[in-house]
Amino acid sequence: MATNTKTLKLTFLNGEKKKNSITLADAVDNLTEDQVRGAMNTIASANVFEKDGVAYYKTPVSASYVERTVTDVFNDNAKKADTKAAE
Repeated sequence: MATNTKTLKLTFLNGEKKKNSITLADAVDNLTEDQVRGAMNTIASANVFEKDGVAYYKTPVSASYVERTVTDVFNDNAKKADTKAAE
């Protein structure tokens, strides 16, 4: 069985010009560039994510939807869940 997931990955530069990302599961599917850029600017300007004096999400760089398909070859955990559901 295959399962598909879609996430929204927000990439920022931190205060030391290194990349940091936030990945959001179940994000709205059809956001515009202006909507996402605005949200990222709000995160950056809040300046609440910091470690050792370095702001983690200082400058918005990019945003991407990431789609992932997982196809099980086998999954014993799924079989156990199906058995418990049938009881």
